[in-house]
Amino acid sequence: MRVFLTLWRREMAQYFLSPIAYVTAFFFLVIMGFSFWMLVSVMLQGAAGVTVMEELFGRSIFFWLALLISAPVLSMRLFAEEKRSGTMEALLTAPVSEVAVVLAKYAGALTFFIVMWLPTASYAVILRGFSPQTAPPDLGPMAAGYVGAFLVGAFYLAVGLLCSVLTRNQVIAAISTFALLLVCFLSGFIPYLARVDLVRDVGAYFSSVQHMMDFSRGALDTRPVVLYVTATAWLLFATVKVLESRKWK
Repeated sequence: MRVFLTLWRREMAQYFLSPIAYVTAFFFLVIMGFSFWMLVSVMLQGAAGVTVMEELFGRSIFFWLALLISAPVLSMRLFAEEKRSGTMEALLTAPVSEVAVVLAKYAGALTFFIVMWLPTASYAVILRGFSPQTAPPDLGPMAAGYVGAFLVGAFYLAVGLLCSVLTRNQVIAAISTFALLLVCFLSGFIPYLARVDLVRDVGAYFSSVQHMMDFSRGALDTRPVVLYVTATAWLLFATVKVLESRKWK
């Protein structure tokens, strides 16, 4: 545990000392803030059937744009930069296991991802101020929406971690991560396009778009939770195995 905490603090220091991390956080908050501003504008116009979380998480393209760009940028340097700078060998020859290295790097990226989300908690306070004109926000769907955003973001960062360990170029890691995440995102529309019931059902089970729509309504189903936790764990396991394979060369 002490080794893990030491490596985790090292990763967090690199994030908070990196200008790219701050630019990513700024971009993320600008996109989410613009989406929130549009939501408030629609609510003030008295649009019927509009709920906070469905617009902010479920239906908003800005939510997905923020995730699809921030996840590759946050994860691209995790292993690629270590390889480029030549510090990977020193890290792996130290008395630490590959599991500790992978988990610490992933925990660092996930922690910074959570920190980026913290300012959005003020949205609930702002929406409370509009309660005389609109219905006060329901904290249940809001909490479920954040759980969904955490699960999807954790999965996306795990994809980026695996892509980063496969290359020494940060740009290649970011582009490959973005391409894979874009495929995952676009495949989420299969339930709306497929005409075969079986394909539609299978697509709905793996659709991140459908999952976020459900989370934004306050429906905290255990099936997508198990799906994202299992997929994230498998990606971390694959990253460990790729890192261990360096010993065989």
